[in-house]
Amino acid sequence: MNGKRAMVFLLVCTAALMGPALASSASSPVCVPATRELFRLRVVNDAGGAVSVSRDGGDTWQLLGEVVRYTARVNRRGYTASKWVAAGRVAATAVNAIHISAGYDGAEDRGVVFSLLPRDFLAPPSDYQSFLSPDSSIYTDIPAGEAVFGGGEAPLVGNRVLLEGACGALDGLPLDYVPRQGDSLVILVERPERYPVAAVFENWEGGEVVLAYADGSREAVGWVIRPAHGVGRFAGSRYAGIGRIRANHAGVVGVSTSPLGELGAFQILPMGHALSPEMGIAWRMTQWMIVGPRGEESPLWGGLRPLFYQHLRPEYLPDDLYAPDWEPRLLARFLVEADFGNGWQPLPALRLDPDPTVPLPGWAHSGLAEARQFRILFPLAERSSSARRVGAGQ
Repeated sequence: MNGKRAMVFLLVCTAALMGPALASSASSPVCVPATRELFRLRVVNDAGGAVSVSRDGGDTWQLLGEVVRYTARVNRRGYTASKWVAAGRVAATAVNAIHISAGYDGAEDRGVVFSLLPRDFLAPPSDYQSFLSPDSSIYTDIPAGEAVFGGGEAPLVGNRVLLEGACGALDGLPLDYVPRQGDSLVILVERPERYPVAAVFENWEGGEVVLAYADGSREAVGWVIRPAHGVGRFAGSRYAGIGRIRANHAGVVGVSTSPLGELGAFQILPMGHALSPEMGIAWRMTQWMIVGPRGEESPLWGGLRPLFYQHLRPEYLPDDLYAPDWEPRLLARFLVEADFGNGWQPLPALRLDPDPTVPLPGWAHSGLAEARQFRILFPLAERSSSARRVGAGQ
């Protein structure tokens, strides 16, 4: 057994011995870096309630959309990785959903969540195979992939979710919070002050995961336990274009390889989520990259910076690829590229038949096998609002 395989064996044994106690506690970074507020979002949980953004600390608000259907419930059986995010924080950000943690259910060993959904899910696709909780969701008239769902105003995992009271006072969500009709929820969208320009993944067993910064410095933050060689039918990828981050939560980075409207993607998992009972398939199939951290804070990396907390989100403009060299007018984008031995290039278009009864074609298991490295390019400038209408104090 070589050194890397021995380490994997040790981590698996550690997780088995620590069991639910390890998985059930929300992970918190050992060192909390300084952050900066990008903007804040307000969602009024009522039919016709405003979904708004403020870029001046809440002095003025710009309308992004409206709530179509409110919720007065939570789901006590959230997806597995939701239990690694503390209550009152954004648990997942994606082109097709935002999930918010409202606590942890020890009996279920699951996170307690409620969701914010785009208008597409008023009538979800019949073949949709991803976490969806219809009764505990706030439905909006915003399309998937736009505004808060990846079009410029998406939050990051770990962002604080607050209740807005009289005169704009903000308080944390109370213990065992359940949304009420008329509640005004405010998400403070903050990211670390020291922010990378890229995250690079060496796509082989034992390869490094490295953050690159604008000053030329590099930081090795993790290593690759299992490389990604293929693509799969990940439901949300139909709402994101090629090379875009489709989703980020405490247990996944989802990357689309298919054009809008089609299916095809791969995922990056922390060791902790790869050890979840339902993720045994990730050790057999090729559309998952499994990674672990170099640091001492956790051998499993679920819910921790930088990949699974407060760094990544779906963020792009439809035409940003046509403008030169990330000009300031581009404002912001995340983009995923690959190195197949001839330098960095866009991800290939790898799309799959959406019918889950049709077996994956042979090429789906090896479509990315020649990739030596992947990198996530971070935005170099912040975006101005893409709001549809403007109004102070809405």
